[in-house]
Amino acid sequence: MSINRKLFGTDGVRGVANIEPVTAETALKLGRAAAHVFAESRASSRSDRLRVVIGKDTRLSGYMLENAIVAGLTSLGADALLIGPLPTPGVAYITRSLRADAGIVLSASHNPYEDNGIKFFRHDGFKLDDEIEARIEHLVFSGEIENIRPTATKIGKAFRIDDAIGRYVEFAKQSFPRHLTLESLRIALDCANGAAYKTSPCILRELGADLVVINNHPNGTNINTHCGSTHPEQIQKLTKECKAHIGITHDGDADRVLLCDENGDLVDGDEIMAIAAVDYLQRGCLEGGTLVSTIMSNFGLDETLEAHGGKILRTKVGDRYVIEAMLRDGHNVGGEQSGHMIFRDYATTGDGIVSALQILRVMIETGKPLSELKKVLKKYPQAQRNLRVKDKPPLETLPQIQTLLAEAEAALNGKGRVLLRYSGTEPKIRLLIEGREQELIDQHADLIAQYLKAEIGEA
Repeated sequence: MSINRKLFGTDGVRGVANIEPVTAETALKLGRAAAHVFAESRASSRSDRLRVVIGKDTRLSGYMLENAIVAGLTSLGADALLIGPLPTPGVAYITRSLRADAGIVLSASHNPYEDNGIKFFRHDGFKLDDEIEARIEHLVFSGEIENIRPTATKIGKAFRIDDAIGRYVEFAKQSFPRHLTLESLRIALDCANGAAYKTSPCILRELGADLVVINNHPNGTNINTHCGSTHPEQIQKLTKECKAHIGITHDGDADRVLLCDENGDLVDGDEIMAIAAVDYLQRGCLEGGTLVSTIMSNFGLDETLEAHGGKILRTKVGDRYVIEAMLRDGHNVGGEQSGHMIFRDYATTGDGIVSALQILRVMIETGKPLSELKKVLKKYPQAQRNLRVKDKPPLETLPQIQTLLAEAEAALNGKGRVLLRYSGTEPKIRLLIEGREQELIDQHADLIAQYLKAEIGEA
């Protein structure tokens, strides 16, 4: 391996399981490196053994990576606290609840089952800074800690934490007002055969919902397969068939959520943020009067916030950048169009079920159906194209693409935007064109996508 090789993307280490960098060998090295870095950063007054929480989603490869990570941690003298399948926000919460030094999640989120990933949380449940990830990555490749070999009683242990699910269920329920109940609502839920297959049904039922659940029987290979937030047509169909008031659908690790209204129409992250932010503004609870979003969110969101006396702060794509901005400037609501929502009054990272509960609260308190609430956002037309690529050359090395982008910008005449970027978690390039006229932006999106497919698209 080259020492300059990059492991971490926008959301941890991710790729096809059992192919570098998502192999047992690299996972072991990551465990060792992470244990060393976390030990360096812990309070000097603490003399107890380093403790790291490990959770995962329902992928078959989770067993392989979990054992490798445990081997790496314990070989550096750290104890591993195993909590099994649990949503990513659950791992963040359990890390804080158990006063552990760090948390590790084995998940590739919305990716297909053959992929997997490794991401880290600090002791306070927030994702690692770029500098800490860089330090871990350096140790993986440099061999700097190769000779650190605790022996005898200094080798770490692994413990199974049996009550993690119950702890997380109670935590999530606390984000919903105690004086309210879901007894008046029928809810359709798609668990994506992922990490929320136990927790989300339990949370909603305990709050009184009349619940209809699908895709809550994971087998290691069916996570995200034609279900969940990457295939919302399932929840749309179910919501209409069972005459539910709302549909809720997660991704594989349940840190995101998409909804659909009682008519089966999809409600995306921008609409969820609009509903929540306006509610927070009306209650005087939106810190700084500001919603934090990414550059991918619809411009209509800016107009909605402005109309209600608020504003938007935009960041790079990735929930980690949303959270960084929220922490830096003291904001408490943020998210992404894809369905990552961060309600910092309750959670330290995106949490699909906590986000859904905030919208359910607004529905109950206002007495309005979701189809009515989502009208608060008037969207600009968007054209999105997501293409799989064989490699990721710098876009500036593709002169024709620069010409096509400039032509699209000129056609918009200042009344829209063009965004083109590589995915940080998948072998994909993502194009977004936003403007006033759907036919115009579709035309330019197709031209750009056609060129990209010919130049760098997968064969």
